[in-house]
Amino acid sequence: MLAANSTSGYLVKLKGAFISGMKKGWGSFLWICKVIIPVSFLVMLLQWSGWLYHAEVVLKPLMGWLGLPSEAALPIISGMVINVYAAIATMTVLPFSIGQMTLIAVFVLIAHNLIMEGLIQHRSGINAAKVTLVRLAAAIVTVLIVSQFLGDTSGNISGVAGLTTGAPILEALRQWALDMLILLAKIFGIIMAIMIALESLMWLGWTDRLFNVSRPLMKIIGLSDRAAMLWVTAVVFGLMYGGAVIQERARQGDLTKAELEHLHISIGINHSMVEDPALFMALGINGLWLWVPKLVMAAVAVHVFRVAEYLGRSLRRRGGMPR
Repeated sequence: MLAANSTSGYLVKLKGAFISGMKKGWGSFLWICKVIIPVSFLVMLLQWSGWLYHAEVVLKPLMGWLGLPSEAALPIISGMVINVYAAIATMTVLPFSIGQMTLIAVFVLIAHNLIMEGLIQHRSGINAAKVTLVRLAAAIVTVLIVSQFLGDTSGNISGVAGLTTGAPILEALRQWALDMLILLAKIFGIIMAIMIALESLMWLGWTDRLFNVSRPLMKIIGLSDRAAMLWVTAVVFGLMYGGAVIQERARQGDLTKAELEHLHISIGINHSMVEDPALFMALGINGLWLWVPKLVMAAVAVHVFRVAEYLGRSLRRRGGMPR
């Protein structure tokens, strides 16, 4: 009898969690659509016009500083403005060495899709300009460190294949619409699954157990225990999905402003650790450089920000300034 009542209670809770998760998932899906549809349309126009490829000259000095040939600007720009897929597509038509591809991949894995993801993070707890600058700085510093282990990667490349732009605008629009529908379908499914799973954990009272398990890791990477579920969501699924969940939790006041900023700094540098590195591994890049550097850099960045905040508070107290 007790077992039957217990099972019935679980089913009631799961039903409530499912309904609540569906409602929150739908709201989050609509929220993210308002961001990614107009931004992706703008980026499509920039790519179609050929502007991305003409912008190569802007990053040429930076490429030399990073120990990369000037042609590395193309995949890096494509990754920063569009996404990881665009960077990989560009890398496949340029005969880079494994060392050069490794550095490009390290940069792009940290600093990609900056416009769209910056807006998503802005709307869910941190200033877009701030987190974008952090990601760019982290990408540059990480590449400079990793390059010390890869030997000379600055050699010029030859036999560059032509990159086609300026296709008929209707064809570009058709391809964009198709890609967008596929992406939105993927986002819808993942967000719904995440929201229902999170609501189920809360309704069943299992979140405290997960917090206890994740507490040591959160301390190492400089985050609050309460950010554990959101960090895992972004690290596994990416910022577009994680940002929607974070926005929902931020609206509920689950995290303080400082906790939100620390979380966003961490996941801005280190997110989508399953799919994105796997794509670069298909090019023959060692997975060690695709996972470890950005995870370490994310932890370092958060701790640096925490120290800076502590010093700032100390200086204000000494100077009698308001906190």
